[in-house]
Amino acid sequence: MGIGTGIFLFVVGAILAFAVNIQETVINLHIVGYLLMGAGVVVFVISLVLVLRHRSTVSTTRSAVDPAGTEKVVENKTTSI
Repeated sequence: MGIGTGIFLFVVGAILAFAVNIQETVINLHIVGYLLMGAGVVVFVISLVLVLRHRSTVSTTRSAVDPAGTEKVVENKTTSI
């Protein structure tokens, strides 16, 4: 969802910065457009970092007790980059 939000902010900012030619005295729409484009890039990059960060999963499987009275434990560690 963050990647889509970043792209949306960038597109709205580009429309305000390059396509709108309204002269407002209170607010400069070109500056607002550039700010939204910058915010969109920041949100996009942060979302990519969070999606692509290093993840690790550990799963433990316990099997039945052996005749000798010991329990067999198998542990699998999966690391994705």
